[in-house]
Amino acid sequence: MALTKKRLLKIAAVLGLTALAGVAVFGLYRVTGAVLDRMIPSSDAGSLPPVSSRPAGQEPGFSAESGSPPESAGSESGTDSAGKPAGVLDPYLADARKRVAQMTLRQEVGQAFLFECPASGAVRAIDQYSPGGYCLTERNFAGKTAAQVRRTLQSYQNSSKIPLLLACDEEGGTVVRISSNPALAPEKFASPRQVFAKGGLSAVTADTVKKAKLLRSLGVNVNLAPVCDISADPKTFIYARSLGRDAKTTAEFAKLSVRAYAEQGVGCVLKHFPGYGGTQDTHTGAARDTRSYQSFQKSDFLPFQAGIASGAACIMISHNTVECIDAERPASLSPQVHEILREKLGFTGVTVTDSLAMGAVTQYTKNKNAAVEAFLAGNDLLLTPDIAESYNALYQAVKSGAVPKKRLDESAARIVAWKLQLGLLR
Repeated sequence: MALTKKRLLKIAAVLGLTALAGVAVFGLYRVTGAVLDRMIPSSDAGSLPPVSSRPAGQEPGFSAESGSPPESAGSESGTDSAGKPAGVLDPYLADARKRVAQMTLRQEVGQAFLFECPASGAVRAIDQYSPGGYCLTERNFAGKTAAQVRRTLQSYQNSSKIPLLLACDEEGGTVVRISSNPALAPEKFASPRQVFAKGGLSAVTADTVKKAKLLRSLGVNVNLAPVCDISADPKTFIYARSLGRDAKTTAEFAKLSVRAYAEQGVGCVLKHFPGYGGTQDTHTGAARDTRSYQSFQKSDFLPFQAGIASGAACIMISHNTVECIDAERPASLSPQVHEILREKLGFTGVTVTDSLAMGAVTQYTKNKNAAVEAFLAGNDLLLTPDIAESYNALYQAVKSGAVPKKRLDESAARIVAWKLQLGLLR
């Protein structure tokens, strides 16, 4: 068909209008895009791949390898999912409760005891009472070589269905259960006070590491130390065993000691809460502390708070009668003392009594059983040389309901959790 001049002009007009419309649409697109760019910032650098292309187990906030929370979450920050301070044994409690649920009542009652290790019949007592552990005294090390000690302690572990806490007092100075034997150590450990006088806290920490290594080499997994009592008066009973410095320095000592023992895989025990101060020896009789509660807050509590903050898993309770807290009972038998330790200082670990054979306790209990009274007060572990009577009394108290089964479950779970933390249970 021939294209006339008139027809060509019509076609050109249509094409011109189409081009003009295209330019208008393109311009509108550019303007709209610019506006949207300003409204919605670019996220290319931090965008996630589509859900369908994201590897399994790699949801936001979880590692691709295990699906677990990132390292900065919860446990690393020292808080649980509810924002509360995480307890030192919290990571082990769920497993511990399952293990406790599988125990017989006799086994569970036994876990509440740290028996003073008898000179003979220790294996038989393990079979009969399933103790939480043994406190080893000087007689358990005297006259023995390192190889003999290791064999003996390993025989105890082999005899126990539930691994044992094997503890001793190796404070240094006047209390040296192991290093008093020259076959086990080249010399007795000096007291922390003496070591500090020569080299400060760095020397004390190095000395603590040596103690921990010695204990571990023999099969002892807990040291009933450090002494966190504050005393600068040489006339007081606890001075020779303490650091002999002020609260701030003693608190630093407690913190560094807890870390040193943990690095060596040995448990430690802060003692003697709420603090001896200037009171007399409770081994032979009652000791009363008449100081104000504020003085404890400003001084005696500080080393324990520092140790707790550093991860201490166990604290020993003294037998002092602290009048500002409980004027009627020794601290070890006082629910109020335990409440302060748990609620005010935030301790969630294991509490252990000082020896229940000490005079300050026996004078108070008289016709009552010290182990039952101490357990009802809030202690988890009961340190006693009186194996059969103490065990049977607590067992019957639980059977009769005088000691609630729930209370026993709580303590047993903490004790087993500590054993898990120490690597005694797998």
